[in-house]
Amino acid sequence: MPKRYLYIWFRYLSINRIQKINPELREESFLLYASERGRMVVQAVTPDLEEEGILSGMVVADVRAILPAIEALPYDSDADEKLLNKLAEWCFRFSPTIAIDLPDGLILDISGCPHLWGGEQVYLETLTGCMQRGGYKVNAAIADTVGTAWAMAHYQKQFIVKQGCQQEALLSLPPAALRLEDTTLQLMEKLGFRQIDQLLKIPPSNLRRRFGNHFLLRLRQALGKEQESLTPIQPTPVYVEQLPCIEPIRTANGIKIALERLLEMICNRLSYERKGMRSGIFKGHRLDGKIVQIGIGTNHASRNAEHLFKLFELKIPGLEPGLGIELFTIEAILVEEVVEAQEALWSLSSNNQKAVSELLDNIAGKVGSQAIHRYLPQEYYWPEHSIKAVKSLTEAPETEWARDSIRPLHLLATPEPIEVMVVLPDYPPMHFRYRGEVIRITKADGPERIEQEWWLKSGPPRDYYRVEDDTGVRYWLFRLGLYGDDKTQWFLHGFFV
Repeated sequence: MPKRYLYIWFRYLSINRIQKINPELREESFLLYASERGRMVVQAVTPDLEEEGILSGMVVADVRAILPAIEALPYDSDADEKLLNKLAEWCFRFSPTIAIDLPDGLILDISGCPHLWGGEQVYLETLTGCMQRGGYKVNAAIADTVGTAWAMAHYQKQFIVKQGCQQEALLSLPPAALRLEDTTLQLMEKLGFRQIDQLLKIPPSNLRRRFGNHFLLRLRQALGKEQESLTPIQPTPVYVEQLPCIEPIRTANGIKIALERLLEMICNRLSYERKGMRSGIFKGHRLDGKIVQIGIGTNHASRNAEHLFKLFELKIPGLEPGLGIELFTIEAILVEEVVEAQEALWSLSSNNQKAVSELLDNIAGKVGSQAIHRYLPQEYYWPEHSIKAVKSLTEAPETEWARDSIRPLHLLATPEPIEVMVVLPDYPPMHFRYRGEVIRITKADGPERIEQEWWLKSGPPRDYYRVEDDTGVRYWLFRLGLYGDDKTQWFLHGFFV
């Protein structure tokens, strides 16, 4: 069977990832930046900015000189790689062999697959259509070789190269379509090579002497004269155990016995693979064809069958057996590695960390996981951006908590505008109106000026005041902008206890 490959290029992978997380940015222009040698360098931009000439590699300061109000967000290459892995796993429904081509591509060995969809054209349109509906803009191409599929995806958007026709497809493309290094491409530019067909007219010995062995390797791979090996990803294992019943189970005691056996089975497997369950589902398949289920989540990967049983046991009363359950299954839908010698959490030993994790699991089972939160500091100046919510107990903070400033216990996610009366410049308000109520201030401290980071600065500074009213309630207020500016506004940002 002849080999056929599909290359998928996620041209705006980073941008699409941010837009899916923040739907309000889907119609907005923004860029992603990263620090390089002390400068903030553009890593990705939205399509409309690209059309205006804003490209990757530019310095953010230069971009702001052109577009002062442009929104800049930090670039996260690790998040892109994780997303690419998830997309690759999703593609297993289209091919059993998938490789990741960092930073923004997937390679699928589709040999023998397209006929299941009715041909390569339908196969390509089905896959790209799913990606588009999922919020990802992709270019894709099919060819006999990975190199040709890569070239056509990057320079022809969506294309199918007929079998054995890769050379004809490459002739009119630029040398960059061969995946060459920048130094080689610069040399070719100087020598006047604009298309690949110009290179094919030169003897291989002369090409090797001028451009090196890597160029010849890429050319031969694209033409199918040299085999290109792939490193396919391995599908995530499915952790499911089943327990059929000789007779239908209707009692709570029978359900508990089935749950204990299933937990023992799946925990033995997790222990063998040095993994633990973070999220699991216990299902009962009833005689009437309906499926009833209960689910749990843990703060720490666990393979402790006794602890997991206690979490499920709290929810067993909600598992209605009906006429009886004939098959039980348990599935670990989220599994993580378990570190045998876990380092200390905060100032706790590893044994205490496990105990804290199990305590939180028990609390979550009674009041709901949404009632438990953990926050870590972030390296941002504005208070609402200086913390982030995390789900794992093992995640370490990026920076330390601020110790040289006083912050309110209750911080509003979004500052609320207020009306104030100020007697003198740079003085705190005498009173302010909040939600229709006039609050008179008897004590105040401040101001504390907080500005955005210089590379994100897109607005005026904030001057914060800690104030107390005549009933003893303390508030955190700030003035946005400098005194005397017509656009100055006041906001309430938090409450002290």
